[in-house]
Amino acid sequence: MPRSREEIERIRRLAMDNIGNAAMECFLERGYHASSIDDIAKRAGVSKGLLYNYYQGKEGLLGEIVQARVDEIVGLMEEAYALDSPRDQLLRIIEGVLGHIAYNPKAYRFILHLQTQPEDDAVLSKYSQLLNQEMSKQYQLQNDIFERMQVQEPKLRSLYFSSALHGVMLLMTVYPGFPVEAMKEQMIRDFC
Repeated sequence: MPRSREEIERIRRLAMDNIGNAAMECFLERGYHASSIDDIAKRAGVSKGLLYNYYQGKEGLLGEIVQARVDEIVGLMEEAYALDSPRDQLLRIIEGVLGHIAYNPKAYRFILHLQTQPEDDAVLSKYSQLLNQEMSKQYQLQNDIFERMQVQEPKLRSLYFSSALHGVMLLMTVYPGFPVEAMKEQMIRDFC
């Protein structure tokens, strides 16, 4: 029996996710420029032809990975901002972000790695700037949340929230056994 369009799309999406995860791992281990399409295909367990069927080379793959992370950030912030109360919005951000990191810690390490690359690297700088621009837009939404909470110095409080959240995110990716639930509860007490 032939596969349905939905099944074909599901298989395509799984293959693309597998290739994207393999690329992130290669880029983290060897660096973007030292990783080859061969390395990525081998790590993913696919042929180079299949990889090129989905992506237009290494930079195209990098662009898709970054866009997927941007889409995650935007989607989460849209979900949070659609909620009525600022407390519920922050709660959704905390739970959503930490849930994403718990599910795919390498994605956060990859994004952090990308954002700390030299600015004179034209390829990496292009995607780092894309991430930073989107994060800046989302930061403005976050500022609005703190302003509606009527806290003193809402922008400073928002920066503190972001700093604490990013600290927890980083520690989740590098320390086995990090007390995620305890930290999440602490952030909820401190900010919600």
